[in-house]
Amino acid sequence: MEKKKVTPVANKKAPAAPKTKAAAASKTKVAAASKTKAAAASKTKAAAASKVKATVKTVAVKAKAKVASKPKAPAVEKNKYSPEELQEFKELILSKIAKAEKDLDMLQQAVAGSENDVSDTAPTFKTLEEGSNVLLKEENQKLAARQQKFIRDLRAALIRIENGTYGICQATGKLIPKERLMIVPHATMTVEAKEASKKRR
Repeated sequence: MEKKKVTPVANKKAPAAPKTKAAAASKTKVAAASKTKAAAASKTKAAAASKVKATVKTVAVKAKAKVASKPKAPAVEKNKYSPEELQEFKELILSKIAKAEKDLDMLQQAVAGSENDVSDTAPTFKTLEEGSNVLLKEENQKLAARQQKFIRDLRAALIRIENGTYGICQATGKLIPKERLMIVPHATMTVEAKEASKKRR
């Protein structure tokens, strides 16, 4: 009898066991726990960042309050004019001296020429004219004397500019306001000191 050939059957792998409901539920729980942890970590980070911001803001507010509450240093009172301002005053004074000298020259000429020849004038009118000339001459002499004093005062102001004492009140030692010096450049006292000086007389 002939022997039948037996063909060996290849070992077949057993099909993977289907996932059980318990395993799926376990995986879901793990995923949910992971999400919860991530959310908690995110919240913690946000809270920490918010806390840092609040701290920084508080520090800034305190610093600002400290600066605001700090008393301001008193303004330093100016006690002399700058070289630029002194140069401005010098130019103003020189221009006033030039004008004052021209005016003085005119007054002196008027005084010298006030004695007109009235020899051919009628006696009555001659007396009136002579009297008028005398009054005019006296007035011009007074104006000339004032002008000479004005020029002397201006020249004295130039000397004060050179020695660095220009603009300082002789009575109080305070600085005379620039507005006053621009109008009266030869002033030696503030308005208040001058008025007080007048009251004492």
